[in-house]
Amino acid sequence: MLQSSVTSSQFSSADGDDQPSRLPAGRKAELAAHVAEAGQVTVAALAARFGVSADTIRRDLDQLDVDGVLIRTHGGAVSSSVMSSIEKKLDVRMRLQTSAKERIGALAAGLVENGSVIMINAGTTTLAVVRHLRNHRELTVATNNLRIPTEISPDVCRDLYLFGGAVRLSGQSTIGPVGFQFAGGGNDLELRCDLALISVGAVSAESGYSTSNLAEAVMMSEMISRASRVAILADSSKFGRQLFAQVAELGRADYFVTDSAPPEDLANALRKNNVTVLVPTSRETE
Repeated sequence: MLQSSVTSSQFSSADGDDQPSRLPAGRKAELAAHVAEAGQVTVAALAARFGVSADTIRRDLDQLDVDGVLIRTHGGAVSSSVMSSIEKKLDVRMRLQTSAKERIGALAAGLVENGSVIMINAGTTTLAVVRHLRNHRELTVATNNLRIPTEISPDVCRDLYLFGGAVRLSGQSTIGPVGFQFAGGGNDLELRCDLALISVGAVSAESGYSTSNLAEAVMMSEMISRASRVAILADSSKFGRQLFAQVAELGRADYFVTDSAPPEDLANALRKNNVTVLVPTSRETE
C-alpha cells in the first residue's frame, strides 16, 4: 500500500533538486496517496508538504490526471475515489466521462430540428449537446444552464431565454419556476416546447430517472411536462442507480440517449415503456 506520510525534509525546496535517493516517480506515488487520503488539495499546500516548487506539483498533477489517478482542477486536484460522496462542481464534472458525454451530445443534437423550440436543463451532458448544435439554425432555447449563453453560437439561436431563480454556483445554474411573467406581474405565460433535453444523475428499471437535488428534480419534471417530446440523457455510469429525488418515471421519456447499451433489466424496462434507446454506432465510438 502506498504511504501518504511524507515530510518536507525528504525533498529539497528547489525545483529539480530532489535528493538523489528519491526519484520523481516516488514523489508522484506518495502525492497520489496523499490526494486520495485528503480528498481535495491545492497546489500550494502540496508544494509546501513535499518541499518542491508549485510548477513541479502542477506537472505531477497533470500527469496523474492523464493517468486517471486523480482529477485536475483549477488550483489543485480532487481524488476520483471520493467524487461520489461530494457535490461535484461544474469544472470538476466536466472532466468526468468526457468522451461519453460528447457521444451523447452528438446523438441528442440529431433529435433537434431547425426552427424548433427546445428546453435544456443544467449539466455537463447538456453542454455537450449545445456544442453539437453549431450547424442548427433558428432555434428558440429556454434553459436554467448559466453556461449555455456563453457556449452557444448566435448563429444557432433565434431567441435564448434563461429561467430565473436562485443561483447554484457549484452547478452554474438557476433553480426556480419554469416560466415567465408579463411585465408588471400577473399570471405566468403558458410555455410549450417541441423537445426537452434533460440530463439526469441516475436511471434504474425500478425508480426511473432521478437526481440528487430536490429543487432541480422539480424543475426538470416541469420542463418534461411542457414538452411534446422528451429526451433523457445519461451516460453508462448512471445505470442502475437511484438518487434522492425522482425526476420522472421511465415512460415519461420518448428517447433515452446514452453511450452504451443498458443492462438487460433496464433495457427491458425501457422497451416495455416504449422508450427508444439511442446509442452510438461502432463507427461513432471509434
